[in-house]
Amino acid sequence: MSSIKETTLEINLAHLTHNFKYLKSKVADHVKILAVVKASGYGSDAVAIAKHLEKIGADYFAVAYVSEGIVLRQSGVTTPILVLHPQPVNFPKLIDYQLEPSLYSFKTLKQFIKITSLLNEKHYPIHIKFNTGLNRIGFGENDVDLVMEQVNNTDAVRIVSLLSHLAASEDHDERDFTIGQINSFKKITEEMSSKLGYNPIVHQSNTSGILNYPEAHFNMVRTGIGLYGYGNEAKYDHELKPVASLKSVISQIHRLEPGESLGYNRAFKATDFTKTATIPIGHADGISRQYGNKKGFVTINNKRAYILGNVCMDMIMVDITHIECKEGDKVIIFDANSNAAKIAEYSGTISYELLTAISPRVKRTIIDEN
Repeated sequence: MSSIKETTLEINLAHLTHNFKYLKSKVADHVKILAVVKASGYGSDAVAIAKHLEKIGADYFAVAYVSEGIVLRQSGVTTPILVLHPQPVNFPKLIDYQLEPSLYSFKTLKQFIKITSLLNEKHYPIHIKFNTGLNRIGFGENDVDLVMEQVNNTDAVRIVSLLSHLAASEDHDERDFTIGQINSFKKITEEMSSKLGYNPIVHQSNTSGILNYPEAHFNMVRTGIGLYGYGNEAKYDHELKPVASLKSVISQIHRLEPGESLGYNRAFKATDFTKTATIPIGHADGISRQYGNKKGFVTINNKRAYILGNVCMDMIMVDITHIECKEGDKVIIFDANSNAAKIAEYSGTISYELLTAISPRVKRTIIDEN
């Protein structure tokens, strides 16, 4: 009988350590590692992940929003935390918890300078985001002088890093575009450093940038999904080990005769004798309806069992007609062998969407093999 008694997300800290050390081995000794732990650590457990990475040597953390950074601070994380997309309404809380903002527009820069000045802050650390081709957020290449004008007029803030984001570093067909982004960022950072009179931290590489573009390592790199062993990087770099495994159990087995239907809206109708298993995980747990009607699968006793009919809020039903199994047997939604990237790709999406959708009600179990 499996030790799994309910739907559980297992988080393997030994795999996390392996991935961190592996990615660190790809950069020079002086290059800092920024670990991205946004979105609950890509659907896992941001606090557990951050505390472990802090212990093994992460230099910086990054989250998307201020609320995520506050959770880490309240859990005792003391490593610097960069907030990638802070909203101005949360600037006071950001300062209260000693978080560091990525400022990406003149509005956010001016507002942050205003509030730090009112609070009599001196040299509060800020990060300046430049857009080099992703065209999402960031100052333009021609904004350097205007950014410097704002910063030179105050001692309330100090630029500690310059950052940008590669748009397609995992796609070898877009190499020319990526090289263009890197060269553009080099020009920006050289000009900024010259005008600042010191060399701030410079970072542009994500995980696939670490693996594919050593010329873009600068003096810090960012890695998120690579730490968790999922994403496009895992397709061509098998050294990365999945940190999280989502498992469940068979609650009940049914036998359908030809003509009988299954689930809401009778979305599946048996044309032959069909044996099905009901599993306690549904769209409220992160298995969206797009995985229904044989567009998604789980693994039972090393065999694929395709999802039949519509995904329910709390349950899915899968085809086990040709699988020897019984109630209480373990079900793998994803793990090292049947990874999230593979399942997501089969269903027409990406692993990030599957991982970050995992509901808080799914039990988290920390496995530390050290």
